[in-house]
Formats: sequence, structure tokens, C-alpha cells
Amino acid sequence: MVKYLGIDIGGTKCALVTADEEGRILCKERFATEDYESTLRRIIDTARELIAGEKPSAIGISCGGPLDARRGMILSPPNLPGWDEVPITRIMTDELGIPAYLCNDANACALAEHEFGAGRGCDDMIFLTFGTGMGAGIISGGRLLDGACGNAGECGHMRLSPDGPWGFGKDGSFEGWCSGGGIVKLARFLAKCTENSYVPSYMLDEYESRELLNSYEKTAPAWIRDTDLSTARICELADAGDTFARTVIRISARKLGQALSILIDVINPEKIVIGSVFTRREDMFREEMEKAIAADAIPASAAVCSVVPASLGESLGDYAAIAVARVGERRKDGLSL
Repeated sequence: MVKYLGIDIGGTKCALVTADEEGRILCKERFATEDYESTLRRIIDTARELIAGEKPSAIGISCGGPLDARRGMILSPPNLPGWDEVPITRIMTDELGIPAYLCNDANACALAEHEFGAGRGCDDMIFLTFGTGMGAGIISGGRLLDGACGNAGECGHMRLSPDGPWGFGKDGSFEGWCSGGGIVKLARFLAKCTENSYVPSYMLDEYESRELLNSYEKTAPAWIRDTDLSTARICELADAGDTFARTVIRISARKLGQALSILIDVINPEKIVIGSVFTRREDMFREEMEKAIAADAIPASAAVCSVVPASLGESLGDYAAIAVARVGERRKDGLSL
């Protein structure tokens, strides 16, 4: 029996899923995101097909921000041109006659890992996206932390250094150091540093800086100029023993640990669940990350916090939308808490 309908709206694809009362996925449809009008029409038509003959109790919608969860409004996300001031929850409720709830994708993923995944049974946890960008969803006291204007969890905007790879609108941000796009920028930033015989002290200690510069004789590796360079490729090169690639990942891992230390000190979570890049390559980040946490975080807070990979894998987006529906239905007041 269909209990929930989940809608995941992304810049390149959309997915709709149905789930039973326990949140188990029953059926899924996905399609490419096109222009606003045709995509919205297809979402509505696909939803009707998926729930034909049944009436779910709630609809959950996960979408990249900016958005206003309280009003159920999508507010011109950069990866969704044309989605300007779209009252998506009202539209879906009017079309299908079912209560609908909206949540940004990082918060929705936090709810999913809390409801079904690595954070299950944990009342104080943080979910970090560590994907194309770096965002967070924070569960505090068993409830989603929304903030005064819905912007709680934008940790990718934290500046970790006075300079560094660009991300989330500024140099040296957490997103610049630790994200799929940021790690590629980090590699190219470090290449310029080596070619100029200078590596800032906030990136590596003095010994490692000299070792790196001497090993390349002021020349970065040829692969740094590949137009299709990706974090996955850098990890592959690091696996193969490339010194430069290993250094890039080591720096990112250290910055990850420094940022987690701030979150541990301020929020005092029981778990930090990290998705995407960390889930796939935990082995490359764990050691340096833990060293930084041990050096920087309040010991008592670090001792009660475990850092784990997200457990829902490639199905995270599906469960995220369903979690929004489940939590929205339970609380009735929506997800702005």
C-alpha cells in the first residue's frame, strides 16, 4: 500500500518514488530536468501515474536551495532556471489533494539518514553532503534545526583560511577545501603554489611543503591541466601513488577534520554522517581527518562523536524525499521547527 510520495527535484534529473508506511521504496520513476513548465507538468503527470488508485497521506519534496520551507516556496535555485517563487507545495496539494512538505536537499538527506540510515536512533547528528558542494543538515534533540530564516546548516560558507580554493562565494571556505568541485580547485591552486615555490603554512607544515616543492622542481604534474579533471580521478591517481594527488587529498582531509572540529565544539553531536565523496573514499580521508579532530576539538565532545559515512548510498535522494513526507505528516506544522 502506498503511504508516501517523494519528489526529488534536481538540476539534471528529477525522481519520484512511492513508499509504504515503514518508508520502504515501492516504485520509482526518473527523468531529465528540462525547462520549468515541462518539468513541473511531468512531475504532476508522473505523480498521478504512480499513485493511481491510491491516495498517499503525504508528499515530501526535496530540492536544492534557496527555498522557503515554511511557505513551501522554491526561490530561484541556480541549477533550476525558471523556478522563481514557485509555491510547489500548494501546487502539488491543489493537483493531487494531498498535504505536501518541502525541504532543501541537505536537510532532507539529514532526515533520511536520521529516519532510515546511519543516524537512526541518534537525537543529535549532523549530515554533511560533501558532494558537488558542502552543505549540512542538523538534527538537534531529535528535530531538524531550521534557523531564524531557514539557513541553518550552511557550513560550506565557513572560512577556514585567509586564502585557498574558492567555494560558496569566497576563497578558503569549507566548500572550497572539501567538496567534489573544491578538491579539483584545490589541486589547481596547489599547482600554482608549487610553480611559484610557495605553499602557505595553513596548507602543509614546513617539512611537507619543502618535500612537495622539491619533488616537482616547481612543476606540477601534467594531469592538472586536464579539462575533465574530477575528484574521482584525483583519488585514482592518489591510489596509484602519485605524490601530488596524495598531497591534495591529504590537505582536503586535514581541512575536513578542522571544520568538523568546529562543528563538534559548537553543536556537540553524537554522530556526523558524511555523504558522497567521503562515502566512496573514506579510506583516503579518515586518517588525516581524525588527526585534525584530535588536535583541534574539545576532547570530551570529540570522545562522544563518531564520524561515519552515509549508509543509504545511491538511494539517499529517494529516501530523503520520503523522509520529508514522513516527518511532515507526523509534525503537521511542516519542517521548520
